[in-house]
Amino acid sequence: MEKYSIEPYDNKEDVSDYRKEEAYIRAKKKVESLLGFYWHLAVYIVVNLFLIILIGVNAGFHGFGPYATAVFWGIGLFFHFFGVFGPDFFFGKNWEKRKMKEFMDEERKNWE
Repeated sequence: MEKYSIEPYDNKEDVSDYRKEEAYIRAKKKVESLLGFYWHLAVYIVVNLFLIILIGVNAGFHGFGPYATAVFWGIGLFFHFFGVFGPDFFFGKNWEKRKMKEFMDEERKNWE
């Protein structure tokens, strides 16, 4: 009986690097989360425009009533945005380093 090799590939050069596969999976998840957020935003806009117009025409545009759904759903949409883009969206990844360098450069100019 022939002994079987544990390695499923005959040639080691055919084996792909698992890091490329992991990077692909991470990129795919990121794209799916972005797509999910954009769909959430589109549905938010369409539904809330419809509700504001419908409630506003029937009951008037005054008060909080026509806008309540948009406000509370908007809070949820903000958290979805924050979950997809993260805190780096507002400040960037190297924001602290850039700011510290900027302040140090200003101090250096003041002393020269």
